[in-house]
Amino acid sequence: MMERLRVRARKALASFVLDAELDLPLSGLTVLFGASGAGKSTLMNLIAGLHRPDAGHVQVGPLVFFDADRSIDVPVERRGLGVVFQDARLFPHLSVQQNLAYGLKRARGRPVAIGLDAVVELLGIRALLMRRPHTLSGGERQRVAIGRALLAQPRLLLMDEPLASLDAPRKAELLPYIDRLRDVLRVPIVYVTHSIDEVLRLATSLVLLDGGRVVAAGSLSEVLRAPAARRLLGESQVGTLVFGRVQAHDDNYGLTTIACDGFELRVPRLPLPPGAAVRARLPAREIALALARPVDVSMTNRLPGVVQTVESHDVPYCAVQVRIGRSTLLTVNITRESADRLALAPSLPVWCLIKTVALDAGALALASGSAAEAPAPASSATNDARFPPATPPR
Repeated sequence: MMERLRVRARKALASFVLDAELDLPLSGLTVLFGASGAGKSTLMNLIAGLHRPDAGHVQVGPLVFFDADRSIDVPVERRGLGVVFQDARLFPHLSVQQNLAYGLKRARGRPVAIGLDAVVELLGIRALLMRRPHTLSGGERQRVAIGRALLAQPRLLLMDEPLASLDAPRKAELLPYIDRLRDVLRVPIVYVTHSIDEVLRLATSLVLLDGGRVVAAGSLSEVLRAPAARRLLGESQVGTLVFGRVQAHDDNYGLTTIACDGFELRVPRLPLPPGAAVRARLPAREIALALARPVDVSMTNRLPGVVQTVESHDVPYCAVQVRIGRSTLLTVNITRESADRLALAPSLPVWCLIKTVALDAGALALASGSAAEAPAPASSATNDARFPPATPPR
């Protein structure tokens, strides 16, 4: 049975009261997301032991770190967790290698799952070993901070907005290394951010916080469909996350074909080899519906599907769930007037039309370790495939 992260914590602060509950698999990368002041960093600090809850329970796998009812409060240095903050907090008088060695000392007898050489290679910092922190770029300092935290052999890695202080090029430099932590080392990570781009790039699980409370939690795909996502992430960010693999490139038109679960997508060309795993977000507002197979339209991605649900939201909008491929539930936002005009109802066959240019920022590369949800390339999947059976998914 997979170990779990279980938190039930209440903490009164000057500006608000955190009253949060979590029960998630201790695996992958869990993002804590919310507006400034929602309680993201406070919740992370309660897990780390940097703050003490007024009441509640904190458990990482089989280890209980805090239990108010049983008077258990394990000191932060004995919890065996790694913490990376927004500022790297390296020791300025030590070299990079000496900073890393300090992480090994903090392992405190735990089995060494990853050694110094492996960390250096994984994070690409061998050329930095003899340098002092003040000579490093912001991205380099954060890579060293991550390495020091990993060498402590943590049960769980906590990252509090590690990219917030970096400019765009340095963020782009660091993101692939965080991918590697999640996919190659498979270290469980709790990651605090207010950046939706980081959520979509990195998260396997997502926790939405609002006013000190957890309003949605679960897999990234599930939470993106939750009503709370519409309010906290913004209407433009609501959509469906799909997984696939690069099938082919069309250099003439600068496009890439992604093979997903029973269907294909054409997206702007990705700098990835065939077979590479990809996740793509299909924005709900960028999808149109048609009752008949469309012809003579500019939209390349024309996917047959079956309506599963039709939900009315605030006037004038309506959310339609459409099953495409073998099991994907696609969220489509249209007006209520359009839903009525098309007489949309469960079991109705429809065609989903998606602009290729709308997927420019949504197609994101994943390392091989995240390929479990990505099907192998298959030439049988086509954009104009026959309609699937008009039955709801299991």
